[in-house]
Amino acid sequence: MKGKEVALLLALGLAIWVIGTIYYAVRGPAILETTRARYWTVFALSPIFSALLCVLILRWRQIAPADWATAMLLLAIPGMIGEAIVLSNLSTFMPKLRAESGGRYGAFLFITYGLVLGLAEAMTIRAKP
Repeated sequence: MKGKEVALLLALGLAIWVIGTIYYAVRGPAILETTRARYWTVFALSPIFSALLCVLILRWRQIAPADWATAMLLLAIPGMIGEAIVLSNLSTFMPKLRAESGGRYGAFLFITYGLVLGLAEAMTIRAKP
């Protein structure tokens, strides 16, 4: 990948993280502090939506499947760094959430990053001879 592509993927990853963090800061209580059915529904759908978004970005940028693991890491790293800051200062960045909801929010993050990065790795392995 060229330097411009790397920079674009990092910038897109940062933008996705900012939008997602703002969304959960505003809507978090309705998702994380709600009924079991709503929580588990969103828990299942959120990582799928994120994975589809990332796959669409990689296809839009015409990134070869052999490079998906690297490209997906570039999309994920800004959010992973940002989430470390948010989770360690949850009451500052997400004041509407109760402290005990931090674990649920962290679970959303783990399942999402795991699915997205696992999918990319599988595609990369499959594409290599």
